[in-house]
Amino acid sequence: MGICDGRVVIVTGAGGGLGREHALLFAAEGAAVVVNDLGVSNSGEGGSKGPAQKVVDEITAKGGRAIANTESVSDFAAGKRMVEQAIDTFGRLDVVVNNAGFLRDRMFVGTSEQEWDAVINVHLKGHFCVTRHACEHWRNLSKAGKPVDARIINTSSGAGLQGSIGQATYSAAKGGIASLTLVQAAELGRYGVTANAIAPAARTRMTEAIFTDMKPPEDGTFDEAHPGNVSPLVVWLGSPESKSVTGRVFEVKGGLIGVSDGWRDGPTYDKKARWAPDEIGSKVLELVAKAVPPQKVHGS
Repeated sequence: MGICDGRVVIVTGAGGGLGREHALLFAAEGAAVVVNDLGVSNSGEGGSKGPAQKVVDEITAKGGRAIANTESVSDFAAGKRMVEQAIDTFGRLDVVVNNAGFLRDRMFVGTSEQEWDAVINVHLKGHFCVTRHACEHWRNLSKAGKPVDARIINTSSGAGLQGSIGQATYSAAKGGIASLTLVQAAELGRYGVTANAIAPAARTRMTEAIFTDMKPPEDGTFDEAHPGNVSPLVVWLGSPESKSVTGRVFEVKGGLIGVSDGWRDGPTYDKKARWAPDEIGSKVLELVAKAVPPQKVHGS
């Protein structure tokens, strides 16, 4: 028996790294999994059916249930087909884990329009396309009087929460995902759907070339950067046990789990009248001095 027995889960970008670990652990905890992966390179180029099918084979070899999907998460019609595939194959859909992504790191002033569009499409639009169709399905079930206990699990990033030098586009997309999560939680609770996000830190093919400190330890000690460390939280968030938790962003790395505390109202002053430009500066500086200092941008 597992904490996700009988549940059906879509995991995007599940051919390797974090997504693969999520898919394997969901299956180990009793869920049937739609393993989505386009099979592209780190920069989003190429494509192969191999990665998704390999993970499916790993799951079925252990007696689990899984099916591959190799369509793009940034294609709205493909998102609908992915949801339909889950329902047609396994009879239901309970969880969408939005994990797919790639990097095209560049300093902001050197970023091309094509690079901007590509990253926003996969990360931010990719969080829309599949989930939008899943939510329509869950809303229809709820309106028909059928019980719904569904989960959206999005993937933001420390770059999305604090920004990251050389990752302006990625940071903007991941920040948008955090905000999207808050709106989903507020709008969809009435239909029995929760929405949460994770900001993971782990060794994947996207990070290992950048962060050399994420190399596996050679002495057999705890591998803090292993992507599998992130998946237990994701699986728990996808289980019935997490029903009371929604609208949260969790930072997770190794054995650490934290709740991120995002934008909040800070110090204010109301003049009760219109400001003149030459008098506003002193008050702004006073308010900034009272406010909690922002966290440093990664890499600064």
